[in-house]
Amino acid sequence: MANPTHHPHIVVHAPALDGSRRVTEGDVTLGLASHLDDVVEILRLADLDRIEVEEDDLIEWQGGGPDEWPGLSEHEL
Repeated sequence: MANPTHHPHIVVHAPALDGSRRVTEGDVTLGLASHLDDVVEILRLADLDRIEVEEDDLIEWQGGGPDEWPGLSEHEL
C-alpha cells in the first residue's frame, strides 16, 4: 500500500562538463537534462508533472539553481 504522505525526492545534480544535469528520484535516474525544459519533460514522463520545477521544495538543485546551465553558451555558433 502506497504511503499517501510520501513525497518524491527529486535531485537535479550539478552540471557535467557539457552542461547537462542528471535528474534522479532516490537511486533511480530519470533522465539527463540540458535545459530547464528538459527537467519539466523528464518529470512529466515520470508522472511527476504536478511538481513546480522552479519553486517546489521537493526538488534539490545541486551545483546551481534552475537558471544555472553552464556550458550552453560555449556551444553556440
